[in-house]
Amino acid sequence: MHPAFVARSKAAQPIWFVTQANFAKVTARLNRSTRAFIKAAGFEPRPGRHLILPSNSGTGGVLFGIEGEKSDKNAFLPGLLPGVLPAGVYRFANEPHDARLAALAFALGSYRFTRYRKAKDKAVKLVLPDGVDGLELSRIAEGVMLARDLINTPANDMGPADLEAAAKALAKQHGAKFRAIAGDDLLKQNFPLIHAVGRAADARRAPRLIELNWGKAGNPKVTLVGKGVCFDTGGLDLKPESAMLIMKKDMGGAATVLALAHMIMGAGLSIALRVLIPAVENSVAGDAFRPLDVYPSRKGHTVEIGNTDAEGRLILADALALADEETPDLLIDMGTLTGAARVALGPELPPYYTDDEALAADVARHSALENDPLWRLPLWMRYDQNIDSKVADVNNVAAGGMAGSIICALFLKRFVSAAKSWLHFDIYAWTPSAKPGRPEGGECQAARALYALLKQRYGS
Repeated sequence: MHPAFVARSKAAQPIWFVTQANFAKVTARLNRSTRAFIKAAGFEPRPGRHLILPSNSGTGGVLFGIEGEKSDKNAFLPGLLPGVLPAGVYRFANEPHDARLAALAFALGSYRFTRYRKAKDKAVKLVLPDGVDGLELSRIAEGVMLARDLINTPANDMGPADLEAAAKALAKQHGAKFRAIAGDDLLKQNFPLIHAVGRAADARRAPRLIELNWGKAGNPKVTLVGKGVCFDTGGLDLKPESAMLIMKKDMGGAATVLALAHMIMGAGLSIALRVLIPAVENSVAGDAFRPLDVYPSRKGHTVEIGNTDAEGRLILADALALADEETPDLLIDMGTLTGAARVALGPELPPYYTDDEALAADVARHSALENDPLWRLPLWMRYDQNIDSKVADVNNVAAGGMAGSIICALFLKRFVSAAKSWLHFDIYAWTPSAKPGRPEGGECQAARALYALLKQRYGS
């Protein structure tokens, strides 16, 4: 069970969810002195507002404002509670809009990154609401927090070898098979693009391909591919200081597929799961790959380098080609890939791409149900010619810089031909300023929606 949850407690303090519509009815249940206190405090039931109620023995519960029925409800508003409540055990005294998501938000809002500076544990706990599966909710929260911890860890402690160690530990936890191909062995085993991007890093931070396999042969094949750029300088097309500042998060795709893998394996879904993580550091050195270099790829396509800062799609290309060779039923890749996606949709709403209309609809539905925002963008094939190269089969960027996220998706599409269905996510993996249930820093995007989709399709 997640540390934020308890199964039961006789001493749990009530949390009353209030709106303009139900405020009078809720407060009518309270005693006269408590109602007088609420009136004297001038409390109004606005979304996110709270009021701690007194009692003879200390805290007598809390009022917490949520949106009314007709508003655009934020199911994660209760994620504010762990940051404002005194230590103690609490329970939902009435129904929020969605008790399951409210409880999950409570757990996610309790997250603190404590690797380098210990945070005092306020010991704020929640009694699981009736009908909510505590083990399932804990599994999801654990996955999200795993991703957050990996993303928040700075690059000096989260290089390719460290990412490999994290994946290996997860494989051991769930009894999965594990292997990694590192350094010049990448060339021997035909992963030239992964090697080219990562070869300039120090030998202790050599590029590698990390692989995890779990589940029974014969089950539907689901393969997850996550971009693992542990730090991105931009390479010889060096990023400016402002753009480099949070590039420790550039392995957010890898962190997210590990989070999703944890949920899948913990639930025992009836799939044959494969996780592929190309892990590199995009560094500047004498042997760094250069603009206008041309490299072969595992797929057989030759790739001209239009920009060394478009490195994530290069390493994903080799990993996708490997995944595609197995003809998976569902192939999913994700990475922190383009600023264009952020310009179009901002940090909270990652775009996704697929040719599978039924799959696209399922993603949208589960995104809404899980409060895990996603937005479909088109694989606009008329732009595909923009990445044709005069000297190679394909360029890794298009001239002009327009439609950058779509261009990246079209580049990756060239490396997928056999998979029955393919999904591509251009995530941000970062919360710039704290939101309910989403503290500032590394964020796990898309994994909860995908887990719900996979659970519906392949539940054990």
